[in-house]
Amino acid sequence: MDPQILLEATDLRVHFEARKRGFLLKVPYTIRAVDGVSFDLEAGQAFGIVGESGSGKTVLLRSLIRLIEPTSGQIHALGENVLECPPKVLRHLRRHIQLVFQNPSTALHPRMTVEQACAEPLIIHGIGDRESRRQRIVETLEIVGLSTDHMKRYSHELSGGQRQRVGIARALVLQPDILLCDEPVSALDVSIRAQVLNLFQDLKSRLDLTYLIIAHDLSAVRYLCQEVAVMYLGRFVEIGPTESLYKSPKHPYTQALLASVPTIEKSLSGTKISSLPGDIPDSRRPPSGCPFHPRCPYRADICVSTRPDLEAVAEGHSVACHFWER
Repeated sequence: MDPQILLEATDLRVHFEARKRGFLLKVPYTIRAVDGVSFDLEAGQAFGIVGESGSGKTVLLRSLIRLIEPTSGQIHALGENVLECPPKVLRHLRRHIQLVFQNPSTALHPRMTVEQACAEPLIIHGIGDRESRRQRIVETLEIVGLSTDHMKRYSHELSGGQRQRVGIARALVLQPDILLCDEPVSALDVSIRAQVLNLFQDLKSRLDLTYLIIAHDLSAVRYLCQEVAVMYLGRFVEIGPTESLYKSPKHPYTQALLASVPTIEKSLSGTKISSLPGDIPDSRRPPSGCPFHPRCPYRADICVSTRPDLEAVAEGHSVACHFWER
């Protein structure tokens, strides 16, 4: 593993076995939430993953630190094999790979003050004494734009933006190397989103952080990330440098996502597909061949029978489509 690569996933799969109640019996079936994803995250990089709800983004994010156990594949982080390391090593890894949750209202314990919420990870990892922990919390809150006045407040006494800042501070208090961000601005008012996005940008340069960000907000991903992957039904269908992918999307699904964003920028508004019919297919019964073919205006017989692999179309830019050159 390259020392510059902090996190690497290879052919990662997360399948859930379940049973559907029938008339006289329970019928087993498999949900393929993540179905063969590979990527690497370099030190100092901000990598974004976009896609519709149900595409598997959150399951992928949580499986990287085994909050959800992967079914197969490999994950290497900070020089360790995540899927084979003992509990003590896994705890050490989680100290250096922290998660920022989507909804700060549910991520914070309603009966804990801000100080207690931020002190909890320090106590769990046995860092410092009471006074040194308090000093680190004060410094971290200042970094995210809060003051000591907020330390004795409960989550219901904070605004949405302040709650998200507390969630970020709780992750940063352990001084991690990697932040995994699950829709970090989707639960915030539009007026607050820009402030939080600027905070992420400032933290990245100030603390030398590495980000993995999943989001519905395509403009947020474009602002923060140098590389973006588009996820559909558990797989990456396009991956590449942010500006290259946004200005010249090759996959019809990527084109439809970008066309759905209100914009006055010609490079985004001029995509070939303006809308998509239907919804994302049921992951219990994925389509044959290309998983996107039921909704694709360019589908042909080969799309129904053969699943395309990611193919390099430019330096660092790959797409899984039989007809990307159309």
